[in-house]
Amino acid sequence: MDWGTELWDQYEIIDKHTQWGLDLVEKYVKFVKERTEIEQNYAKQLRGLVKKYSPKRGTKEDQECKFSQSQSFVDILNEMNDYAGQREVVAENMMMNICIELTKYSQDIKQERKMFLLEGRKAQQYLECSFKQLDSSKRKFEREWREAEKAALNAERLDQDINATKADVEKAKQQAHLRTHVAEECKNEYAAQLQKYNKDQNSFYFTDMPQVYNKLQDMDERRVKKLREGYHTFAETERRVMPIIGKCLDGITKAADNANEKKDALTLIELHKSGFQRPEDVEFEDYSQAINRATSESSLGTPKAPSDLRPIGKNKSKLWPFSKNKKLPPPPLLPLTPHSLAANGPPSPKFSRDPLSYCLNEINKTVKPRISSFRSLKRATAFTEDFSHLPPEQRRKKLQQKIEELNKERQKEVDQREALDKMKDVYQKNPQMGDPNSLEPQISQTSNNIERLQAERQKYESWLADAEGRLVHRSETMRYTVHRESAPSLNNNNGSHSKDSPDSAHSDDSNQDSSSQPIYAEFEDDFEDEDSVLPIGQCTAVFHFDGASEGTISMREGEVFSVVEEDKGDGWTRVRRVNGDEGYVPTSYVKIALHRK
Repeated sequence: MDWGTELWDQYEIIDKHTQWGLDLVEKYVKFVKERTEIEQNYAKQLRGLVKKYSPKRGTKEDQECKFSQSQSFVDILNEMNDYAGQREVVAENMMMNICIELTKYSQDIKQERKMFLLEGRKAQQYLECSFKQLDSSKRKFEREWREAEKAALNAERLDQDINATKADVEKAKQQAHLRTHVAEECKNEYAAQLQKYNKDQNSFYFTDMPQVYNKLQDMDERRVKKLREGYHTFAETERRVMPIIGKCLDGITKAADNANEKKDALTLIELHKSGFQRPEDVEFEDYSQAINRATSESSLGTPKAPSDLRPIGKNKSKLWPFSKNKKLPPPPLLPLTPHSLAANGPPSPKFSRDPLSYCLNEINKTVKPRISSFRSLKRATAFTEDFSHLPPEQRRKKLQQKIEELNKERQKEVDQREALDKMKDVYQKNPQMGDPNSLEPQISQTSNNIERLQAERQKYESWLADAEGRLVHRSETMRYTVHRESAPSLNNNNGSHSKDSPDSAHSDDSNQDSSSQPIYAEFEDDFEDEDSVLPIGQCTAVFHFDGASEGTISMREGEVFSVVEEDKGDGWTRVRRVNGDEGYVPTSYVKIALHRK
């Protein structure tokens, strides 16, 4: 069934229906436009959200990305940024494939509909014109026929009138005959016009208007089909991005799985390991010995009142490396009596208190002061170029990182200089390609950059050697402390030394300049005492090492040493030459082969 047959008399209905269809297309286009605006705003807000919570480069949040949980959050933000991009793709595809396409098609349909309706109006106007001609011929025929009847009646009346002349009768008859002839012609014209109108009317209702209606029906069906494709595109546009959105969601799930609590715990250790040694146990200070001694007015020392004695709890807190006071206060000296002064002579400034306190005090004299507390550590802003404001382990890592960065920059400059040298060689062989002298400023600048980077690298390498040397000194100091505490000469009952003992003589000599003598001079004797230690393996130098720091030993590449002591975790190994020289070398600079037990 078609509109031309079934709706031949519903012109206005067809007109309104086709107009309603076009309005529906425009309504759907407006709906999709608003949907695209929502998608674009949603994507914009998502991107703004991602930017808001993304870590800024060079800030504290950027440092936090070293933790897996923070990196997972950054990955989630990246996936959300990709998700926002897919929402933008949805908006763009809907705008291009639905809004623009349907808007253009709607304009074409409007023009087509207007043309079909104009064609229908023309057919209707032609039929109306034919009907007017029919009506005109009909009225003319009616008028002429009445005039012919009047003329015939007048001729018949004159023919019966005895008073009328023959001439009047003949004239009336001729007039009647003429009118009758004219009426016959009008009749024939009316019949022809009627036949023509009927033909036009049949053509209008059975051919012309059905064709127009069928064209409008075809147009409307194509419009519905196009609109249906727009409905499908609405869903397909969303469905096409579903796999990528699914990958984004899978990426978020993977990022969540990458959060590793064990790895973060190790990362925290790597970032904030200071390299300091734990404080040793607090020595017992026996004040009861002063009570048993005989006091005298001429004694050089006066016993302290109980109220002047410092609580042990306070002394214990002073041993914490990050306490507020940088130097450990010396424990109170034992009271001196004339008898003890005469018997033992002047007390040794080094060993008149416990060895641990003395060693820690000497460390504070030779090692850079540390930041006093965790709170002051956070407030510390005076950063130095050699990273001396950092703890030893962190300083070493920072210096190594800086050296690696300088090596990369230097390698770039070297590659650039090689490229410039090759280009200069090409210019020399082919002068038409360029002037070789024009490259001299760049080559000179690159060479200067290489020299500058080389100097900076040597500077940081010297600082690194100094930092590694301090780590060796700190570990040796702790080993020295344990060794001295285990010595019998330091653990006698009265805590004093005989006048003839080596320690007493050493104390007398060091009394004159005890503040300037470094503690590391103390373990030279320890090395001499431990020369008899059997080697535990051998090592071969892989790299050259200057050994400029105190306690280290220089080595050449390929030189063989005996391993005396393994690496204790501080990055240094104690070795011995054939001639008996001993010292520490970086563990990473040698290849070690230990003896099997």
